Amino acid sequence: MSEQPTNPTTTPRVAIVTGGSRGIGRETAERLGADGYAVVVNYAGNAAEAEKAVTTITEAGGQALAHRADVADETDVAALFDAAEKAYGGVDVVVHAAGVMTLAPLADLDLADLDRMHRTNIRGTFVVDQQAVRRLRPGGAIINFSTSVLALALPGYSAYAATKGAVEAMTLIVAREMRGRDITVNAVAPGPTATALFLDGKDEETVARMAAQPPLERLGTPEDIAGVVAFLAGPAGRWVNGQVIRANGGIA
Repeated sequence: MSEQPTNPTTTPRVAIVTGGSRGIGRETAERLGADGYAVVVNYAGNAAEAEKAVTTITEAGGQALAHRADVADETDVAALFDAAEKAYGGVDVVVHAAGVMTLAPLADLDLADLDRMHRTNIRGTFVVDQQAVRRLRPGGAIINFSTSVLALALPGYSAYAATKGAVEAMTLIVAREMRGRDITVNAVAPGPTATALFLDGKDEETVARMAAQPPLERLGTPEDIAGVVAFLAGPAGRWVNGQVIRANGGIA
């Protein structure tokens, strides 16, 4: 039996969201699904939460699937893009939200934690972006994640901030390497945001102090950051390219 022809007017744009099982990645996947994208929710280990994100999107009438991949493994990431292309015909947007963070003064940080952050945050960004620049369709967008800690220079964040400085460098250079491709490349740099990644290991006093620092006097929410990503991914954000958007309520 022959397949039915695809109507290009109803074919959705396709987004891959790494780290899509939790936090900002999860909220972004659900926001893009609500905006009409077919979403591939990437996860590293938490299949149950990734499937919950898929269920949220599909129950609202969208299209989504979950796919496990280690973002630092080039074979896994190639298979992730293969799965998106097989299911939906191509890839238009890549949101690389996967990341890890371990905090300690430089003198005390275990080098195994440094290597882990380097592997996920730097190599992972390189590997994901490498597949993205090879495969994205014209009109596409790559959105990486940095951190506003780069401007704040908080003690204890030296290793994590260093990995995100590398992400910013890659982002700006890749934007220029995409000349002639009609693909934008930007990074979002959240400030303190109420996710497990930020809250874990912090006492109430520390959280309250950081929440009071922005002029808006609150922590960011995953919804705040997902809105910025949706803007960069969509038609309204097409003239923003090679930028780092510091979504932090004015903290820095």
